[in-house]
Amino acid sequence: MCLVSRRRRPRVRQWLGVTGAVLVVMVGSACTESVDGQPEDATFSVGAGPAPNLDPFYGQTIRWESCADYADQETTGYPEDRSDCATITVPVDYENPDGGAAEIAVFRVRASGDKVGSLLMNPGGPGASGVEFMAGQAQTFGDLDLGERFDLIGFDPRGIGKSTPQIRCFTAQERDDERAETLVDMSPAGIAEIEAQNKADADKCAQRVGTDFLAHVGTVDVAKDMDVLRAALGDDQLNYLGYSYGTRIGAAYAEQFPTRVRAMVNDGAVDPSANPVDENIRQLAGFQSTFDAFAADCITRGGCALGDDPATATARFQELTRPLIDRPARTADGRSLTYDDAMTGVAQAMYSGALWEPLREALTELAGGRGDTLLRLADLYEGRDAAGEYSNSSDAFTAIRCVDDPRLTEQAEIDRLEVEGRRAAPFTDDGRGTGTGARDVCAFWAVPPTSTPHDLNIPNLPTTVVISTTNDPATPYQAGVDLAAQLGARLITFEGAQHTASLEGHECVDDAVTDYFVNLTLPDEGLKC
Repeated sequence: MCLVSRRRRPRVRQWLGVTGAVLVVMVGSACTESVDGQPEDATFSVGAGPAPNLDPFYGQTIRWESCADYADQETTGYPEDRSDCATITVPVDYENPDGGAAEIAVFRVRASGDKVGSLLMNPGGPGASGVEFMAGQAQTFGDLDLGERFDLIGFDPRGIGKSTPQIRCFTAQERDDERAETLVDMSPAGIAEIEAQNKADADKCAQRVGTDFLAHVGTVDVAKDMDVLRAALGDDQLNYLGYSYGTRIGAAYAEQFPTRVRAMVNDGAVDPSANPVDENIRQLAGFQSTFDAFAADCITRGGCALGDDPATATARFQELTRPLIDRPARTADGRSLTYDDAMTGVAQAMYSGALWEPLREALTELAGGRGDTLLRLADLYEGRDAAGEYSNSSDAFTAIRCVDDPRLTEQAEIDRLEVEGRRAAPFTDDGRGTGTGARDVCAFWAVPPTSTPHDLNIPNLPTTVVISTTNDPATPYQAGVDLAAQLGARLITFEGAQHTASLEGHECVDDAVTDYFVNLTLPDEGLKC
């Protein structure tokens, strides 16, 4: 979920996972050999020419090595005696596999007991690093029953993290400079300025990354990479746990390779059939609902900067944050907290109840004229470290979204999102709306989308599992219901106010997920946790 500048990104549509419109239907098939020499279906677009030869990619051998160059052991605490890392090679363009290659970084926590197979995980984003995620969770996950029975696999999707080439559009200084601006003038002149900046950003990304690679960073290609990884790991079928945007990868894989799915859990689901504008508005409403829950909790603790009445908490929040548009708050390190960064910091805190207390302290701090804690929350969201360097998660998010989603160029739809979005989430309303919206960066993107919204209809897919949280801010509950219906999946409802639920210590959820992966035992129909 993104609640930042209309210039840098749209006001919505980022899924962060644990811390749609999805797919094109691929046509044609060929026969390749798996690592054990047995023929397998391989699905890809072949046009009128011969099927591309993917044997060198499917037949590659992984060369495992130390994870020292992949993740910082001191900060993540991953168990060195059970962890190893590697890269695998995939074609940039699966229809032209000789036209260039990419390297996918992989982090493995080896099973401690009788191994069922490999369990691939994706933490969300788009743009989040699966290598960093697995390194940070390796000790915890490794001690679970799943860590006994599966090699746990985190990977950086193409262009992200330690994978190469990287999607990196802006320097750290350019990112800092961009965040220091707040563009909220929605007059015709203001909108023209926003759109000019968006076009400049799109052009810069195309120049620095290259259109050949940008055209192939979407989820349909990530799903293909995941199948190559499955084969390289020696698994005949895939076991997969996807969080948030990771559910989009899961759905893409299921649609392209249904018979290769052994077990799949999609947690914090994206609806592949949803109209993007409607989905954005529902997501904003989800953030407002979680903000309301946070405000009610804050007030019960006393001394809350939002006052003592939940009915007026949103108005009080607006009084605290809107002055930042003209007068950013000071911070101890000499930077300043802009309005956009304040909203980003609040959005970060909505993903987990564990961040509600830091947010409560941050708002008290803001009422006193300082913005240090909110800026730190915004830095966490933006991928900025203490040295001022950025991960490429934000650049990757934009690039992937711009090829995954239809371009929003019809002014009537842009205006509808502008008006209904402010109404759905008044805590995000800066008070400067005119009823007219601006085209975002994707409207100016150098390569076309590779996906389109549609209902999934996947014959031969085994029964999978979807988990949806009742008060999830980023991926509203109904999206999980809809994805489960389209996949023919078993739905687990988790009652809570957070984003995603599995392997987070909720016994009811975790027991069901573990039993499903290990024994293929499906959760009870209508399970609520």
